[in-house]
Formats: sequence, C-alpha cells, structure tokens
Amino acid sequence: MEFADLGLSPETLRAVTDAGYINPTPIQQQAIPVVLMGRDVLGVAQTGTGKTAAFVLPMIDILAGGRTKARMPRSLIIAPTRELAAQISDNFVKYGKHHPLSMALLIGGESFTDQEKALDRGVDVLIATPGRLLDLFERGRILLNDVKVLVIDEADRMLDMGFIPDVERIVSLLPKMRQTLFFSATMDKEIKKLADKFLMNPKEIAASAQATAAKTIEQGLVTVRTIDKREALRRILRAKEVHNAFIFCNRKKDVDILYKSLEKHGFNVVAMHGDMPQSKRNDMLAKFKSGEAELLVCSDVAARGLDISDVSHVVNFDVPVNAEDYVHRIGRTGRAGKTGHAYTLATPNDTRLLAAVEKLLKMPIPPLVVDNLNELIVAADSADVGGVVRGRGGKGRGRSERAPRSEEPAPAAEVVEQAAVSEAPVEYAAAEPAPVEQPVAYEAPQETAVQTDAQEHEPAAASDDGEQPESRGRGKRNRNQERFDRNRDVRGPEDRARKTRRNPHGIAEMEYGDNVIAFGGFTPAFLLVDPYGGKGAPPPPAEDMDPEVQAQDSRAS
Repeated sequence: MEFADLGLSPETLRAVTDAGYINPTPIQQQAIPVVLMGRDVLGVAQTGTGKTAAFVLPMIDILAGGRTKARMPRSLIIAPTRELAAQISDNFVKYGKHHPLSMALLIGGESFTDQEKALDRGVDVLIATPGRLLDLFERGRILLNDVKVLVIDEADRMLDMGFIPDVERIVSLLPKMRQTLFFSATMDKEIKKLADKFLMNPKEIAASAQATAAKTIEQGLVTVRTIDKREALRRILRAKEVHNAFIFCNRKKDVDILYKSLEKHGFNVVAMHGDMPQSKRNDMLAKFKSGEAELLVCSDVAARGLDISDVSHVVNFDVPVNAEDYVHRIGRTGRAGKTGHAYTLATPNDTRLLAAVEKLLKMPIPPLVVDNLNELIVAADSADVGGVVRGRGGKGRGRSERAPRSEEPAPAAEVVEQAAVSEAPVEYAAAEPAPVEQPVAYEAPQETAVQTDAQEHEPAAASDDGEQPESRGRGKRNRNQERFDRNRDVRGPEDRARKTRRNPHGIAEMEYGDNVIAFGGFTPAFLLVDPYGGKGAPPPPAEDMDPEVQAQDSRAS
C-alpha cells in the first residue's frame, strides 16, 4: 500500500513525496482513513512507528478548508515535553508546506510576547505543552471554544509526568462536539480509563504489541561495578564504531557529571536535561542533529519525540527505573527499518530493574562482547563496591558502600561506668552563672546557701551506702524543688526568654522575691504583681537603718 491509497489530497501527497516517503507504516495505514472520516481514534503503537504522521497528515486535509479567528485556534495538539511539541511542529511545516495553514507553538522557556502575537493573528493548528497553554488561558490570551480537532499525544508519558489533571482541565474548556485523537505507546488500565473519558465511540488501532523493541535493534548488556561505569562506557565508545549516540542517565545531576567526564577525556559531547534553559536545550540538540557533536548525554526528556535519522547507538548508562522507558530510549536508534545498536550498563544493585525490563521484553538482554571489558565485568550477584545504598521509597541516598559497624559488645568496665553515670542525678549549675543586675525593689531569696568557688568546683564524694550526697548544702529536697531552684537561681534572663520545652512560646520572665505574688517556678512577667506599681520599694524606717548609713545621709543633706 502507498500513501496515494489512503485518500489524502494531492497537495499533501506531494509534500510526502518530497520528504522521501512512499509506503506508510502500519499505524499510518489504519489511522489516516479513520481520521479523514471524522471518527475518534484510540491508537497504540511502539515508538518510532510514525504515530506523528498518522494524525498530522489527515489533520492538514481536514483544516485545509476553513478560516482562522484571532485567539481562537481551530485545532489543538497537547504534548508532554517541549522536544516532542517542537518535533510535531516540524512535521506540520514539512507536510503542510503546500497548504496555507498557520501554526503556533506554545512551550515553556520561550517568550510570552511572541506567542501572544502569533495567537492574535489567528492559528489553524496550536501545538502546546499543558503548563504554558493554561498560563496563556488564565491571562486571557487564548479561547478554546472553537477547537474542532483535539490530539493528545504520548498520553502514557503525560501520566508519568503528572500532567493528567492539567489535561483534564484543558479538555473541560473545549466544546463537546469535537474530534479527539488519543495516541499512546502503552495502554494500561489508567490510560484506558482516560481514553473512555475523553473519546466518544473511538476506533481502536493497535499497530503492534505494546512496549516492544524493534527487531532492527541489536541489544547488549554489561554488568560492572558502579565505580567502573564511566571507564566501561569510554571503552565501549572507543571499541565500537559509534557514528552518533544517545547516552541516557536517570538523574539530571548524573547527566552533568558524565558530560564533564566525557568532555575531559576528549569526546565530542553535548548534554541536555529538563533543568536547562530552553534556548540551551535547543542549541545542544541542534549541534547533535547537525553532526557537530557525536554524543548526547541526556535524561528521559529526550526519550520520546526526537526523530533524528541515522542514530547508530543508544547507551543506557543507568538502567531505567520504569521498564517502559527502556523501550522508548532504545527506540531512538534503528528507526525506519535501519539497523541500530542499544547497550546497557548495569550494576549488581540493578537486579530488580533489569528483571522488570527483561520481563517486558519477554527475553533476556544478551551480553555485550567487548574485548577490553573483560577485566571490568563482574557477576550480577557480586558485591558492588561504591554502589548506591537505597533507602525507603526507592530513592538513593547517594552514599558509597561503607564497612559494616562493629557489633562487638562494650567491655564490662565501660558498661558499669555508663550505667553509674546514667543513674546518677544530673549536677546542674556546674559553672558560675553570669552576674545579673537585680532590680532595686527586690531582694535575693535568703533560704539558699551561697557557695564559694572552691565548693562549687569540688567534686562531691559518695556516701558509704552508695547514695549521692546532698546537693550544695541545700538539704535533701525532692526533684520538683530542685528544678524550681535551678530555674530561679541559675538561669539568666536571656535563658528565661528562650523557647524551651517547659516554655514553648518563649514568654519573657522577670526576677521576683518574697514581696511578689506569683506561682510556680516559671511565671510569665505579665502575671507578676508588683505591690509598689513599678516605683520601687520605699526606704526602710530610720530606726531600722545602720548608724553609719544615717550619718552619711545626714551629711549628704
């Protein structure tokens, strides 16, 4: 079957011929006639099978007749990543060059002003990521009540990235009478539930088994220790005839580290991940596409939507956490019937992840044979020196394997000494507190004996019967009374204002004596009653004064 047999217009067929395509893929053969009929489509096909052209080509013919309105697009395509959205826009430019159709691309990292100007002119096709589309809608720069065709591409990826609530809100803003095209590489229960919510009597199209690798891809597996992964990667790149290659890492941090390592060893490499500015991501991708750079170290942001021809190799520097991402990663090579190579570097800690991938593939990944790797290869059940210790929830703590702690019991003498220390009462006020300036109106309490420096620092001797001596000459008191004395005599005003377990709100306190009505050992200042109204105590009667003091007062007067 050829594209001419699918019912496309002559202008669209001419653009397809100019692109060098003659025979459609299975998903294109089944989807294009149904889309031209105006029916909803639920399409499932593995990556690299031409899903994008399966909805772009018929949409061009559907939109060929019609008129655009300002801020009111006639069709909407939602993509999970910026790279995929840009790839779809490139397809519209390539296949719609003989049609006077306008298009706008709304993705993050680009200027709002330029995107708003494009919407003001009116567009036939609007390609957007969910976040930027909702931003412009909330600003009042776009209306969605004239959308006739809705396309949700890579729905399973949107589910993984948490975009489904945004997609549901966008769909609620669209008119009920529309044509919806729903495409995904996998179809689990959650995706099926979403399809039932968005589609109306759809035509289900499954071009191939779900999440299967193309037969044109030669796969290989190498198991090494974590500390040897970079060296193993360098040896593979030098031993194999690598024209250009994607190198995938699980974490953005590892992308930067591996990029600097390869660059240091003389490789022509660029990097790309989600935290980079969009302009830099575009530059890195343009260098890789043009052949200026041979290696692209990236995260899973590049696992879908990048259609780069003649990619010879894909290397999984990390085994993907999600088994289905393995299929999408290696799908960057071996496209359009060409032969590709996909190699995976695993460690002994990746046993479960690797088992999930092989279960999805329904076959074990064959070992990779490289002559200069024999000294680095280890068994899958061996110890991984320098491996990552995984905590609860599956997140790595990023620390190297350490020697186990000693489980030998402590010597008996040390145990006895620790027990004696733990059972002994705690000696507070080990150091002399800073002098505190007392208010004139109050006098220090008299019931507590004053210690000398020698007494304070002199160690207390234990009695013959093993009991501890009485504390600092205060007499034998109960534990609550000792706490009261500590808080009153030892703690300074700064300590009293500090938030503690017994004073969680940090309420300021003040010194008080026998002439203050209060309660407890921890009384807030606003509850204290000063019998003199803050004016200070009146001078004592003359008969109670010392004769020398009376003489001084008489001379001063």
